[in-house]
Amino acid sequence: MKILVAVDGSKPSLEAVDWLISHAGQFRVPPAVELLTVHEPIAGLARFGLRLKKAEIARWYRGQGEADLKKARERLQRAGLRFRAQIHVGPVARTIVQQARRTKCDLIVIGSSGMGAAGSLLAASVAAKVLHLARCPVLLAR
Repeated sequence: MKILVAVDGSKPSLEAVDWLISHAGQFRVPPAVELLTVHEPIAGLARFGLRLKKAEIARWYRGQGEADLKKARERLQRAGLRFRAQIHVGPVARTIVQQARRTKCDLIVIGSSGMGAAGSLLAASVAAKVLHLARCPVLLAR
């Protein structure tokens, strides 16, 4: 069993990680975990490309992604689950689904709500898009 867990560093996304950890023992073989964080491209960042080098932009996305993955990595390591962590930049829902297909995941696990009203709307929108686009089952953790 291979499971993609999408995280953004928020409490709901860490609850998705906690759900996976608490249910991992129900599988005959512990699942392989694809831990993923996706950053929406910053609008207009290309215009700053004249001042910022591509390496600097990539380093910024990498730093943000590592921060988003930190607590999830720690929890999965403590639980002894095998995982591979990745940072992607692109449309969030579509990138999550594409990565699940690319890595042949059997299940996508994501948090069901974000932080605050605006975060809840954004997370709900991402979750709805993932549900719509995914070919495999999607579990929304609360």
